[in-house]
Amino acid sequence: MDPTREPIITSSSTDASEHLLIAEDHDSARTALKSLLEWKGFSVTTVADGKRALKVLTSENAPSVALLDWEMPGMSGPDICRAVRSKPAGHYRYLIIITAREGEEDIAEAMAAGADDFVRKPFGVPEVVARIRNGQRTLRLERSLAARIAELERSIEAGRHLKRLLPICAYCKSIRDDTDYWQEIEQYIHKHTGTDFSHGVCPACVEKVPKERFGDPVPADVAGT
Repeated sequence: MDPTREPIITSSSTDASEHLLIAEDHDSARTALKSLLEWKGFSVTTVADGKRALKVLTSENAPSVALLDWEMPGMSGPDICRAVRSKPAGHYRYLIIITAREGEEDIAEAMAAGADDFVRKPFGVPEVVARIRNGQRTLRLERSLAARIAELERSIEAGRHLKRLLPICAYCKSIRDDTDYWQEIEQYIHKHTGTDFSHGVCPACVEKVPKERFGDPVPADVAGT
């Protein structure tokens, strides 16, 4: 059978973080590795050539971790790495090159192409699983950092809104926003920072403002005592 004509084989799973791609042109090696990784609980997609591997890795719901054989029809493992890294992606792909090559220059070439890890043949399943788990930890950290950066960027943008010169009404203290709409200061602050206000009267104002404004007697929480 022509490996370049083999259909993409996918095992279903509800956990996208466990979704793997195996790109290997040897039928027996691909089938054995797929079965073993499924037994370990992963969802596995398999392809038999480099071009199909690149298509899967650049799709909308691409696997997060890929095991790429170095030498395949269509594209080599390093070629796939270079192509994936050259394209914008919604999330990072952790790419592991699998090869029988043993030279240190081969490791350097794979890493320079954009590979994250390197496994030499023959290998044991525990080693491969350990490297996949390491990749998943790396991806979780990357997603956590990305979320934190986005949160900080939102905070910085909110700070910029508050630091600039704000048009404020001298009588009612409403603030004019960028759309020329006037809104109360509480609404403006909540919109840009998420902060809510609790209202009270400080002790100094209690002494200045007539008691009938608060009622008689003055509540303890209003007076600040």
